[in-house]
Amino acid sequence: MVTMDQVKELRDMTGVSVMQCKKALEEAQGDKDKAIEILKRKSKDIAGKKGDRTLGSGTIQSYIHLGGAVGSMVLLSSETDFVSKNEEFKKLAYDIAMHIAAANPEFVSRDEVSEETVNDLKKVFEEEAEASGKTDPAIKEKVVLGKLNTYFAERALLEQPFVKNGDVTVGALVDEAIQKFGERIEISRFARFSSDR
Repeated sequence: MVTMDQVKELRDMTGVSVMQCKKALEEAQGDKDKAIEILKRKSKDIAGKKGDRTLGSGTIQSYIHLGGAVGSMVLLSSETDFVSKNEEFKKLAYDIAMHIAAANPEFVSRDEVSEETVNDLKKVFEEEAEASGKTDPAIKEKVVLGKLNTYFAERALLEQPFVKNGDVTVGALVDEAIQKFGERIEISRFARFSSDR
């Protein structure tokens, strides 16, 4: 039996609605850690369902690192100004701006990379695999896929491990926010500035 105290604790930890927390705890038979995993899994499903909604609002946040040598700005978009004016939403945008300053991503997602560029990368990685003695096609394919995933995890903002919690990607943070706020949320644009040339 799930108690209201358990539901309240999970809600305070995640910010997700009371009903979703209650359902997750019931599914996890009261196990808080399992309930958190269930909520994370569901956040991806919810994000996928909201992917075609129109973004009509957002917030711009900036971060300047100590000393002023590195700074960044991010536009985090939402469907309504009700969400974009929420302090938690603004905090998320600020945290993403801080991540951008620290991790220096090149693009928001791998979808922004042209097919031609991906094919060029695959060729390079195939040559590297062959040079290291991986000639079996199945093994070579796994090596190339692993190198591609590593490449994007280093350069695509949504795939980078979040600087404040390396167990979570920036994309997972956005998915959790979609679940929490009940709206489509997207990192529309970002810029990073550095005094190093």
